[in-house]
Amino acid sequence: MESPSQLGIVMVTTASEAEAHTIAKGLIDARLAACVTLTPIQSIYNWQGDIHNDSEYQLTIKTDLILFEQIATQITQQHSYELPEIIAVPMINNTEEYGQWIKQQVKTA
Repeated sequence: MESPSQLGIVMVTTASEAEAHTIAKGLIDARLAACVTLTPIQSIYNWQGDIHNDSEYQLTIKTDLILFEQIATQITQQHSYELPEIIAVPMINNTEEYGQWIKQQVKTA
């Protein structure tokens, strides 16, 4: 019997391109992600009473959300932020072929 799955993306921001690469490679090596896309972004946010305007990198992690807790644990261990953004978004729809590819790349069992 095939294990249930819920394909989705996990979004994470990092302070630098180097940190983004380290986290992405770790997730791929551990077979927790099929693909990680890195995008430079600008973030404006309130943190501990101060408004920040920072250059960051956004990781878009394609995965099976059954692995979310493992992904979050690994990211937290490697991340430089006190409170990293780790957000899961389910895929509402995707092509069957792409979904199968994701499932083949990640280790859910």
